[in-house]
Amino acid sequence: MNAGVFAVLAAIAILSACGVVLRTNAIHGALFLVANLATLAVFYLLMRAEFLAVVQVVVYAGAIVVLFVFAMMVLIPGKDETGPDPLRAQRWLAVPLAGLLLIELGLILTSRLLSAPAARPEPRMGLEPLYRALLTDYMLPFEVTSVLLLAALVGVMALTKGRPS
Repeated sequence: MNAGVFAVLAAIAILSACGVVLRTNAIHGALFLVANLATLAVFYLLMRAEFLAVVQVVVYAGAIVVLFVFAMMVLIPGKDETGPDPLRAQRWLAVPLAGLLLIELGLILTSRLLSAPAARPEPRMGLEPLYRALLTDYMLPFEVTSVLLLAALVGVMALTKGRPS
């Protein structure tokens, strides 16, 4: 891995982790968490651990963060915003930044980065032992963890609802 690429990704990971901890708005903290988890997925890709990168994005950045945001939306009642738009001064940046993002996406799609990599020898074992271990030996701990997380979420919702009057 190139030291420059590592330095940039490490800086992004550290800054997004600081954003998770320092932001007072919970939704902004969740977005910083998504950025941090995506950066970790890029680290996995650079180490040629494609399976771990996909799991990182799908399970953590996808499912867990969506669960956090859902719980925050249920537990933190929204304010009725009928006044002036507080982000009106920043909205003019949206169109140029979206255009820049589309240009970058086009450059990435036309570059050689996405072309087929040079043939490399197949690994001896592949991912089959990992799949087999996850679906046999570690299935019960995985299911117990998911039930505990669900129970914790239901408990938090019950505690914040308060007692009926």
